Amino acid sequence: MSVSDQDFREEFKPLHIPAHYMPDDSDEDKIIYALAQLEEGTPDEVAMEISKHDSSINAEHFKTKAASVLHILYEKGLIKGINKNGATYYNLSKITKANDGAIDPELLAPGLD
Repeated sequence: MSVSDQDFREEFKPLHIPAHYMPDDSDEDKIIYALAQLEEGTPDEVAMEISKHDSSINAEHFKTKAASVLHILYEKGLIKGINKNGATYYNLSKITKANDGAIDPELLAPGLD
């Protein structure tokens, strides 16, 4: 089964990072907001951050939701994840180090120079 261009664009569109916590936002937006506030964190830390902004959120219940959403975003390549001491720490930084390599123009495909 092939995916249309529009479906692909919708599925892999860049993340929208909410500027403020909004209780009516989707769970994904809440999780992205919390991760942005932390800069880097585990799903448990993200759930705890959300519970600081919204007392109606059960952090224990939200840990599972945060783990699922963060894993899906990571698998799509929309966020970065680093394994430290058996736990995955996620962050929104896709590139943290500038490319210091050189490009050999002779190796480029025709039309890319």
